[in-house]
Amino acid sequence: MASIRASPETRCLSKPLTRSSGYSARVCHGKRLTARKLRSRDSTFSGTGSLPVNRSRIQRLTVSRTIKAESTEISTTGEIPIDISFVSHKESEYTEITVKAGNRPGVLSAVTSTLKDLGIMVERAEVMTEGELVCDKFYVTDKDGRQIKDTEDISYITVCLETVVGDPSGRSSTLRVRSTSFSPDKERSEFLYNLMDKSIKNDVLSIQESIVNHVEYTIARSRYSFDDFEAYQATAYSVRDRLIESWNDTQTFFRQKDPKRVYYLSMEFLTGRTLLNSLYNLGVKDAYNRALTELGYDLEALVIKERDAALGNGGLGRLAACFLDSMATLSLPAWGYGIRYQYGMFRQSMSDGFQREAPDYWLTFGNPWEIIRPNVTYPVKFYGHVSVQEKDGKTEFKWVPGEQVEAVAYDNPIPGWNTNNVNNLRLWSAKPMREFDLESFHTGDYVSAILSKQRAETLSAVLYPDDRTYQGKELRLKQQHFLVSATLQDILRRYKRDHTTFDEFPNKVALQLNDTHPVIGIPELMRLLIDEQGLGWTDSWDITTKVYAFTNHTVLPEALEKWPVDLVEKLLPRHMQIIYDINWRFLQELRGRFGEDYARMARMSIIEEGDYKTVRMAHLALVCCHTVNGVAAIHSELIKTTIFKEFYDIMPQKFQNKTNGVTQRRWLSFCNPRLGEIITEALGTDAWIGQLDLISGLREFADDEEFQAKWRAAKQANKKRLATTIHQLCGVEVSPNALFDIQVKRIHEYKRQLLNVLGVIYRYKTIKAMTAEEKKAVVPRVVAIGGKAAPGYEMAKGIIKLVNAVSDVVNADPEVGDLLKMVFLPDYNVSLAEVVVPGSDLSQHISTAGTEASGTSNMKFAMNGCLILGTMDGANVELAEEIGEQNMFIFGLTADKVPSQRAIRHTQRVDERFYEVLDMISSGYFGWADFFTPIVDAISGVQQGSDYYLLGSDFEEYLDAQERVDEIYKQQEIWTRMSILSTAGTAKFSSDRTIKEYAAEIWDVKPCKME
Repeated sequence: MASIRASPETRCLSKPLTRSSGYSARVCHGKRLTARKLRSRDSTFSGTGSLPVNRSRIQRLTVSRTIKAESTEISTTGEIPIDISFVSHKESEYTEITVKAGNRPGVLSAVTSTLKDLGIMVERAEVMTEGELVCDKFYVTDKDGRQIKDTEDISYITVCLETVVGDPSGRSSTLRVRSTSFSPDKERSEFLYNLMDKSIKNDVLSIQESIVNHVEYTIARSRYSFDDFEAYQATAYSVRDRLIESWNDTQTFFRQKDPKRVYYLSMEFLTGRTLLNSLYNLGVKDAYNRALTELGYDLEALVIKERDAALGNGGLGRLAACFLDSMATLSLPAWGYGIRYQYGMFRQSMSDGFQREAPDYWLTFGNPWEIIRPNVTYPVKFYGHVSVQEKDGKTEFKWVPGEQVEAVAYDNPIPGWNTNNVNNLRLWSAKPMREFDLESFHTGDYVSAILSKQRAETLSAVLYPDDRTYQGKELRLKQQHFLVSATLQDILRRYKRDHTTFDEFPNKVALQLNDTHPVIGIPELMRLLIDEQGLGWTDSWDITTKVYAFTNHTVLPEALEKWPVDLVEKLLPRHMQIIYDINWRFLQELRGRFGEDYARMARMSIIEEGDYKTVRMAHLALVCCHTVNGVAAIHSELIKTTIFKEFYDIMPQKFQNKTNGVTQRRWLSFCNPRLGEIITEALGTDAWIGQLDLISGLREFADDEEFQAKWRAAKQANKKRLATTIHQLCGVEVSPNALFDIQVKRIHEYKRQLLNVLGVIYRYKTIKAMTAEEKKAVVPRVVAIGGKAAPGYEMAKGIIKLVNAVSDVVNADPEVGDLLKMVFLPDYNVSLAEVVVPGSDLSQHISTAGTEASGTSNMKFAMNGCLILGTMDGANVELAEEIGEQNMFIFGLTADKVPSQRAIRHTQRVDERFYEVLDMISSGYFGWADFFTPIVDAISGVQQGSDYYLLGSDFEEYLDAQERVDEIYKQQEIWTRMSILSTAGTAKFSSDRTIKEYAAEIWDVKPCKME
């Protein structure tokens, strides 16, 4: 506890600055030495204090300095002299050591740590500054509590202190950001800064001490006995310490610079495991690996103890996580905002081939990476009514809620690569405004006592509750409002801390809406500005339209989110009023432009008329946001000509394309270190980890036989790892010498996992009909499909069952053996992807052209040298441009041909092999014939509208493409060349490039790098 003394330049610490001596690591003049070693080597005990003095250490410390025995003062050219004095008063039990030196960071910590290492107890310290000088006084005793009087001991202590104070070289930690400008007590701020003016050290011994400290003091286990999970937790807390340190410095730096900040709002952040990613980004992976090895633990074994954060489902959440990584790496002042889901979407398991959903208890044993902020809470309102009153000639609206919950912040530091900046992902957890209704409980109403608590906590329990029911829809909308309301209140609070008006708000804040889920934030910001901040409609609308930008992720009209008007009126009555007002003004603009064209106004209106009214959330975003972007070139063009055509016609300046990307750090360098080392060796630098443009330099090695051999060796090692994982998850032994053919993504009809299954059935049928001699020419193949089906999506769940039914038959057939294996990978997540992606030879991205907005898994696979089998859809189009269509296996209808083909599909007889495969399913060859009937009927093409996603139309070309795959795979030199060129062509698909474009062309946000 710091107290201010009479002298304005003096601070007094009323308790010891250091912990009691024990096994601790310190760095002194570049030498690592422990207190234990100090006592055990060349120690001499002299004087009344029995002070342990390590004379050989002193010789090392002074090797580069000239010390005069008769003087305690050292002068070096250009330096302020150092003066160290000792005083022991008779009336005092302490010896006073006074250190006068130049005022530089680290003096206080250097002195206290050195005294500790020498076995000296620091009971109290006074820290004084005099311009460029520090004059620090330490009240010390020896280990037995006595004064230090022996002249030889004093001489030894003086030499050590002179060395560590006078020589700043060999520092193993960096200076921290100073924060004094926001505190009214400058002296206290200076004192607190001096206590921790250097960052945590990252030498091996310091890391070990940090880990062991957390074992004892955080986990409360004995440092002599802790298992792998406890070692993981302690390691995670140790890494988190370093993240928090940089996080605090980054936020201090941002506040000093006051840059424009971007806030990324998303219902999903599929971050995956944090430990390894943080170690790599902080540049301490090797040091931690060595530290843990010396402690008797294996880093790889600890990594797998971490549960994936269940904060997302598929590409949307993974994209958001990649963007956070790139924002931090590019040193952009940026935060992510989401919800802290207690159970995630669900944990997928298989039971008799059927998907089973269970809660994902990822938080059961806590999450060491998150930091709860009980001081950062906001009320979030629901239901109730809106009262209107006139005050000073102005109409005021007051929302009287029927229910309120409290949003509690949980922070998750996001480190960047090769930067000191650490950004933040703030997640909200819902808590009741009152923890427990004790009065109801005591009166016997036990249900009412816990009901409000349960209702509140349900809000942040599950990602994407099933919305087939009214209650499910209500919960989804409540979640979305919960996210945006807490987030906007937080952003307004942060802005108002340093600004007295909202004039600068658009110049300091950029809000990016990741899909339509957070679009309800538009009326919420209007409400906060009008009702709570007292702004008028015009000013509020001007601010709102300047800060919001919207990313669209679909081309399917049915995927555009709509909410029943009666639901919005009931749940968010004030928001419905604001939406009506926005829509009325927009329709007036349309009327002024197009006259009485009511049909056009009905199509473009935010409110959709019909059997029941709905709020079109995408239309609300289009009307309000200053920028609307697609996520791939073909997608951005399609939305201009299809779902948003009429909006594009009147506001073309709003529309942009921002092709998605993935972070090459997690998805190449970190998850595929073998390949990463080969790339670094070839390019002569690892700078490609931060500048993926450099990877195009691999093209010159594509025909190099030695380089190809290394490339194949890395792929084979990754395939062996994947084969082991498949056996662990599925119980099926597969050969790593087979071609690994992978399709992993959310299960949906338009993504056409079903086309893949039909192809496998045809391959199986063909192999069964072969002679033994013909089978010798077959390329062995392992087909793996993975992904989750939404709980309410019965067709998708049926496809999963079909995959497993076909797998059971194929894998048990001795006539086929290792020539064909098929598995379904359960509970596909980021950590599993980090094994699957590096170990794949071929990856299928075969959606019907014109249905996939972008896709990012294709980028990950291509980046790792996996060849792409796909349609010209989403980002495949741009991949073909960058990689070269000759280095991919492209098939199928193009987007412009799809509508006409749909119109005539029911009149066509497609390739006969398609019907042969359907007959095998219908006949019960794979069992469950009745269960699979709806699937067969949906794609048979017999009725108009059947086979909507045109599996039959593309089946022939799909089989032809698979034949080309087999033929080229037999020619490993050609295959390897294509693989290398695939990786070399992925420079465009770094999320760093995407974020640079967002920052420059949408957000107008500049890097704010902490040096």
